[in-house]
Amino acid sequence: MKKLLLVDGNSIMNRAFYGIPLLSNSEGVFTNAVYGFINIVTKILEDEKASHVVIAFDLKGPTFRNEIFPDYKGTRKSMPDELRPQMKLVKEVLKAMDISICEIQGYEADDVLGTLAYSGEQGGFEVALLSGDKDMLQLATERTKIIIPKTKNGTTTYEQYFDRDVMDTYGVTPTEFIDVKGLMGDASDNIPGIPGVGEKTALKLISKYHTIEAAYEDRESFAKGLKGKITDYIDQAVLSRKLATIITDVALDFNIDHSEIGEIYTKEAYDYFVKLNLNSLLGKFTAMKMEKEPDMKVEKISNPVNLDRLLSEARECYYHLIFDNSLTGLAFICDQSTYYYTDSRLIDKTHIDKAINDLILNETIKKITYDFKLQLHQIDAPMSLYAKSVTDLSLMMYLINPVSSHYEIDKIATEYGGISYIGDDGFLGKGKSLKSLADIDEDDLMDRSVLAIRAIKQAYPKIVKEVDEKNLMGLYNTIELPLLYVLYRMEKRGIKVDGEQLKAFAKRLKHSIEILEKEIFEMAGESFNISSPKQLGVILFEKMALPFAKKTKTGYATSVDILERIKPYHPIVEAIMSYRQLTKLKSTYADGLFDYIQEDGRIHSTFNQKVASTGRISSQDPNLQNIPIRLELGREIRKVFVPQDGFIFIDADYSQIELRLLAHLSEDASFIKAFREELDIHRMTASQVFHIPFEEVTDLQRRNAKAVNFGIVYGISAFGLSQDLNIGVKEAGVYIDQYFEKYPKVKSFLDGCINQAKTDGYVTTMYNRIRPIPELASSNYAQRSFGERVAMNTPIQGSAADVIKIAMINVEKRLVKEKSKARLILQVHDELLIEAPIEDQEYIQSLLIEEMEQAVLISVPLTVDAHIGKNWYESK
Repeated sequence: MKKLLLVDGNSIMNRAFYGIPLLSNSEGVFTNAVYGFINIVTKILEDEKASHVVIAFDLKGPTFRNEIFPDYKGTRKSMPDELRPQMKLVKEVLKAMDISICEIQGYEADDVLGTLAYSGEQGGFEVALLSGDKDMLQLATERTKIIIPKTKNGTTTYEQYFDRDVMDTYGVTPTEFIDVKGLMGDASDNIPGIPGVGEKTALKLISKYHTIEAAYEDRESFAKGLKGKITDYIDQAVLSRKLATIITDVALDFNIDHSEIGEIYTKEAYDYFVKLNLNSLLGKFTAMKMEKEPDMKVEKISNPVNLDRLLSEARECYYHLIFDNSLTGLAFICDQSTYYYTDSRLIDKTHIDKAINDLILNETIKKITYDFKLQLHQIDAPMSLYAKSVTDLSLMMYLINPVSSHYEIDKIATEYGGISYIGDDGFLGKGKSLKSLADIDEDDLMDRSVLAIRAIKQAYPKIVKEVDEKNLMGLYNTIELPLLYVLYRMEKRGIKVDGEQLKAFAKRLKHSIEILEKEIFEMAGESFNISSPKQLGVILFEKMALPFAKKTKTGYATSVDILERIKPYHPIVEAIMSYRQLTKLKSTYADGLFDYIQEDGRIHSTFNQKVASTGRISSQDPNLQNIPIRLELGREIRKVFVPQDGFIFIDADYSQIELRLLAHLSEDASFIKAFREELDIHRMTASQVFHIPFEEVTDLQRRNAKAVNFGIVYGISAFGLSQDLNIGVKEAGVYIDQYFEKYPKVKSFLDGCINQAKTDGYVTTMYNRIRPIPELASSNYAQRSFGERVAMNTPIQGSAADVIKIAMINVEKRLVKEKSKARLILQVHDELLIEAPIEDQEYIQSLLIEEMEQAVLISVPLTVDAHIGKNWYESK
């Protein structure tokens, strides 16, 4: 049986746009609606197993309905600026996917769909019509199904209606549903209907009388109010019915048989998705064939001597390393004419690893590759901190566009190499269907690896050119490349964990959680699931009647910001917040850390260099940068992190580095003077803002000034500050205004950051790191406000990230130069942790302070607090 899927393009694009947060690609092109639309349509295509598909769109301009009623759709808001260009874009993507589009001037997409549905039925098709518009229910028949997406509990479900389902749900037939619309009207389309008649009344009348005219004829039996309305507005109801009626006989120059679905995951579509940075869709392109160059020379290497000779004679080498637990493979090109391939089925893995080691350690050979840090772990290379001969294209791409989330070979290939390359998820599968490299045919693996080399080779000059044009090469060579080697060493070293202490800590946490649970139940007067937001909301806002209740579709909101607001009203709230922290601490750390302890007794976290758009380093598996420290018990998790025998921990962190950088970058004399004279910056701010002598500032005033100081760094609004200080918005606004009156250069600097972002599309740090901010071009106020906050904060936070990176590099180089047994093992934002021999502790402490304080020279001193301890808790 042939099956036709019809899609209401405008309706589904609107749904996708408003259902998915604003997304944009590296060029600032908005993509969220396109992304959501493609996901929805491809899902329905798979679910319905359609053989044919047509997408209908509205065209700009009046339709016949405007001739009947000039105010038709007259109250509809204009399309958001972020959505409008996506309408054109989605049509281009659909054409690339060979999916048929149908539209006609003077009619709406509804009429196109109605005509196609009728024609499809007449042509022997089963028809499924996807739309978010309930008007489409009038088209339901025994063979035409209407699919309406609905959001329930944060997930999308799909309601399906044949003619009998419309009758069962609404008590009217699909045709009678048009009369229902005539009576009730439609505010979204400015169809007037009868004022005061809603859906419930309209359904009741039509289910009994079947038509508007029949109801009108029996109006004398109606209540006085309804009788008057239908008497006065009968002509308007009939007009509204005409406006709501979908035309099913539009003269379309379109043949449904030509809408048959072929291979929609085409090379052209793949290139579009890569260009739009819609990387999660790339895994669908499993059937796309690999490209090959004409007369391309490819050789397999099975002789280790030949492998060594080819690599040692190279002066420039593009290489691609593949590996998993089953296989290691290498593809490369050195002489610009022949591609070479080998893997551990052809040459012993140990020899391949040694050959790659020799290659990357040879500074006379220029190497171009990607994801270099991951490779280093695979081959266990002892990289020099001064190595400059490797170009990591992934790292360069991160500097070019730090707001992307993907810098792998498939992105390199399509975005810069002009080659379609299926990512690992598409090639190897994932989950239960994941294949190992050893499962892949040797020739297929060779073809894929050679394709990767071609992509690297063709992308390299383009990426380097863009790095040069954006003045990022200095950042790459002096900070990011040497940092890569530092992070690799830190990951190899890991940090020791005392397993027995961790078990004891887990028991303590369990005991504390049980005590808190009992206290909460006593205050609530009953037992309930504290971890259930729904049950917690009932206790707090119904039983205990606490203020600021915010009802959602699933119950009351119980997020952190809500709990913070109601905390002063009852002690149960603080107990609940502590309970949440402790249960998270237990599950994530006390219990979760055990899974990460390796045979050497240490945890080897991964430090992400290409994730944070500000340039900050992040940590995962496990995240050691996010250990809760608000509760004393949370801080005590640090006690389980210990040095090896004979060693000690030395921990150092920058004091108020972001405020110091703000002083330097803004060139504000008052700020600079305070830091140079080592004044209490928060007390000084309180003195300036509240117009009181420095010595008379109270602790409360200092706390408020501290919130203002740090809030300014993060572009805080008056509303945000009012929430932090639990004061009125107006009062918070006065604080901010007074702050800028006293520090006008800070205001000028922050305004300058916003202006730069609006002019250039990005902001920069002290070391020219860039951060694109497409949100500033948004017509949405919340998005623009977010963009302004990012523009103000990034130059400060990004510069702080650069400074700590420089310090890490300098500390590591100094330790290596002095052949010290001390080693850098952890970085947590502005904090560094060193494991040092006990006998060298004082010297290493002074070395750490010296290198951190002298990492950069700015107009105010960088100060560092350093401590020594037998565990991370003591040293912090």
